[in-house]
Amino acid sequence: MINNHLKLKICGMRDAENVSDVAGLLPDYMGFIFYLKSSRFVGDLAKNIVQYVKKQGIQPVAVSVDMAFDSVLQITEQYGFTHIQLHGAETPQTCIEYREKGLKVLKAFNIADASDLEIVQLYEHCCDYFLFDTKTSVPGGSGCHFDWTVLKEYTGTTPFFLSGGIGLDDVSTICDFEHPMLFGIDVNSCFEIKPALKDVGLLNKFTYQLNLKK
Repeated sequence: MINNHLKLKICGMRDAENVSDVAGLLPDYMGFIFYLKSSRFVGDLAKNIVQYVKKQGIQPVAVSVDMAFDSVLQITEQYGFTHIQLHGAETPQTCIEYREKGLKVLKAFNIADASDLEIVQLYEHCCDYFLFDTKTSVPGGSGCHFDWTVLKEYTGTTPFFLSGGIGLDDVSTICDFEHPMLFGIDVNSCFEIKPALKDVGLLNKFTYQLNLKK
């Protein structure tokens, strides 16, 4: 069953022209990675890119991995981010403190089997959203799936994004996947021409087939 209310988050953006083209598809969220070891690291991101995205009605998200608390705050203030995605070992208390600063918090968890969901319970009521990604040796962008059926064990009340190697071939599987707390779909590497450069035509097909067009 297609969920017309599903949100779409396109992560790993960097190039200004590509950002503009992807923004034309009107995804709900757009992620910018501030992790030095990532091939999608934003580098010296122009501030007007984030402001442009916001003017299109898209929420830009600053993605970090175990970054110092004050450094994350500096990035949000410098660029005007109101949403952050935490991919490291950030504690529930840290998530609470970010929210107290007025930020919306997406906390990512790496999933391989149901046992990986045990820690998620500690973050209930500490985050605005969860993001369930594939457990690999590096944070995010692996292009690999995990077994979504393990999410039947997730009985929390925090809405989540489904992530991890999602591509055009997954449309039917997404349509068949049901969970009361499924909030959105997060895509990245399977829609790339090269790291941080998205294939707009492929993304357009994906949004059309999932009936996510606004």
